[in-house]
Amino acid sequence: MIVAEDLHVGYDDRPVLHGVGLEARPGRVLGLLGPNGSGKTTALRTLYGSLRPARGRVTLDGRPLVTMRPREVARRIAVVVQESDADAMLTVREMVALGRLPRLGTFQRTGAVDRRAVDAALLRVGALPLAGRLYADLSGGERQRVLVARALAQEADFLLLDEPTNHLDIRYQHEVLGLVREVATSAVVVLHDLNLAARYCDDLVLLDRGRVAAAGAPGAVLEPALLERVYGIGVTRTDVGGHPQLLFHPLSTDQERLPA
Repeated sequence: MIVAEDLHVGYDDRPVLHGVGLEARPGRVLGLLGPNGSGKTTALRTLYGSLRPARGRVTLDGRPLVTMRPREVARRIAVVVQESDADAMLTVREMVALGRLPRLGTFQRTGAVDRRAVDAALLRVGALPLAGRLYADLSGGERQRVLVARALAQEADFLLLDEPTNHLDIRYQHEVLGLVREVATSAVVVLHDLNLAARYCDDLVLLDRGRVAAAGAPGAVLEPALLERVYGIGVTRTDVGGHPQLLFHPLSTDQERLPA
């Protein structure tokens, strides 16, 4: 389990998170929600050690993350961040094979087990036909599927994803998040689409200006009055198949966003 306690995180002299706490529990998908600038990506980066909190701590199965070596963290936590062109001249298969590096010893080369893991990951995200193509030649949606495959090939215990449905059409948005639910791991997912969060997440943390506005099951967090205050937009909710579904509309001119 990944547990964050009383996180205070910022960049230079600009505070971003103020006392944030959350838990990523075994076998569950935790969604991080909130408007732009609310601290979702900052929280995610702190969970895998890219950022260190000024106060508070993150523990991985009870061990403080700061006491663990980077390779050890990489074996336990796989991360999908916003796409980068840094490895654009690699083939798709080579990109996904990077996920096997934490599993290899010093100077060890990939072998049959690693190749099978790469092929299995590509197959699961529907990208096996792309294996021989250059990553640079792919569409945005194809790149995102490859990055998810790389994380799956890592075979880590925890999967952390920053907006994994970006650039994906509706079908692949649902397929990727459905895949996240299927893998035998705990997952933390930053999402903008509240309806996708309602459908695929077991637990939600709603951030507003760096603080936790609400946390719990989707049915408890996705309340129209709360969402209207946090997002500044009108919300109508219905429930379909046991999942909240939200419709959005502009607030009337006499309505204002209430203070947090």
